[in-house]
Amino acid sequence: MTFLKPAILLAGLAALSACTDYGPDKSVDRNIDSHSLTDLVAGIWVDPNGCDHWIIDDGFEGYMSERLTPDGRPVCSGVAAPSTVTGPFKDGSPIPDLL
Repeated sequence: MTFLKPAILLAGLAALSACTDYGPDKSVDRNIDSHSLTDLVAGIWVDPNGCDHWIIDDGFEGYMSERLTPDGRPVCSGVAAPSTVTGPFKDGSPIPDLL
């Protein structure tokens, strides 16, 4: 019984610590050419279903998010063929993508 109270207290503290936000600012690239992600240029990747995703290639890192309408629906514009990337998604970084 003496072990149970400290274990419950420890579990409660661990759960409470998960509620705080100690993570890094995800809007900033933190590698060699560190800068705001808004300085990079996005292209569009069209998934196999024909829906658009914003894509950025920073040389070391890549970023992608679904392209949505203001009310949260996916954008499926037909800007390119499915499974195709279009636009200057590698612009904005001096680091070459060697792959």
